[in-house]
Amino acid sequence: MLTALLGGALIGLAATLFLAFNGRIAGVSTIFGDLLLRRGDGGSGWRAAFVAGLVLASLGLSLWRPELGQLRLQAGPAGLIVAGLLVGYGTRMGGGCTSGHGVCGLARFSPRSLLATGVFMGVAMLTVALVRHSGVFA
Repeated sequence: MLTALLGGALIGLAATLFLAFNGRIAGVSTIFGDLLLRRGDGGSGWRAAFVAGLVLASLGLSLWRPELGQLRLQAGPAGLIVAGLLVGYGTRMGGGCTSGHGVCGLARFSPRSLLATGVFMGVAMLTVALVRHSGVFA
């Protein structure tokens, strides 16, 4: 529980510092998407550094504390690709991802982010209930 509290505090601090020093919202899907689309605003360097920081931090944590980064994949490669495409489509359709809406948008009291985060959480709870308890996806 302490690690979750510390992790949440660090995410909030990072989002606050990112906004304070860059004047931008730390929405990961938009930063990553704009990096792939090569926006002509000259910001590909900081976007690449942001994404590299996410990857390197995750790798560093898995080396330092391997038990915290253990994953049990419940789908094969095709399922992961389909899931990734659906998440990407959903973030574009919803105008952002959970980090953008759930952390940054809620902190700014955005009604749109409150609705989006409610939808994200509701669908996540429904998905877990269906996958774990219905036997349909077993």
